[in-house]
Amino acid sequence: MKKTRSNTFILENEKAWEPAGEGVVRQILGYDGQVMLVKVKFEQGAVGTPHTHYHTQTTYVASGKFEFTVNGEKQVMSAGDGVYIEPDAEHGCTCLEAGILIDCFSPMRADFLKETR
Repeated sequence: MKKTRSNTFILENEKAWEPAGEGVVRQILGYDGQVMLVKVKFEQGAVGTPHTHYHTQTTYVASGKFEFTVNGEKQVMSAGDGVYIEPDAEHGCTCLEAGILIDCFSPMRADFLKETR
């Protein structure tokens, strides 16, 4: 039977970083069928390639500086800032200063599990 949720506790030092693009790695911090939380680490200059998906996404900038583009609108964001991305909106980012993003998706990103499990 397929697992439909993460473990209750996910400890950073026990969870491997998974490649997510050139200069980008991620850790899945928790999920069930309704929601997924993901930590994404970017090196300076790394790009989150523009893409779309049917999931609602909110992103918190934990550290660093990023230029986000959502449906053609650009915004530079720093630690403490957040962005809401509606379903099917084209979005991406460029990392201006190395940093970490915390992404929350609803529903969960099953494609992330297929790629990494």
